[in-house]
Amino acid sequence: MKMITAIIKPFKLDDVRLALNDVGVNGLTVSEVKGYGRQKGHSEIYRGAEYEVAFVPKIRLELAIRDDMVEAVRETLRQAAHTGEFGDGKIFEFDLEQALRIRTGEMGDEAL
Repeated sequence: MKMITAIIKPFKLDDVRLALNDVGVNGLTVSEVKGYGRQKGHSEIYRGAEYEVAFVPKIRLELAIRDDMVEAVRETLRQAAHTGEFGDGKIFEFDLEQALRIRTGEMGDEAL
């Protein structure tokens, strides 16, 4: 099993969710986060005053998936979140040692 964490632009969330549903992802966790990468934030003008936004709003997705789905999920995330602009995000993959469904007690792939 793998844990996939993706950081994407907020307006791409619906596109990504629909694309992941199409490849068989049954669930994901979504968090609103802030951060910066190479873009180092940006300037905005609000009520006539310019100010620096150091942390850019992003969406963090977390998905626990079977090993046989990794390639499809990675490519789906890449395509659905892509805009070609700075700040499109990142995808991280981690080995997931165990999963347990609390309601039924199922473990491993069955718990996903």
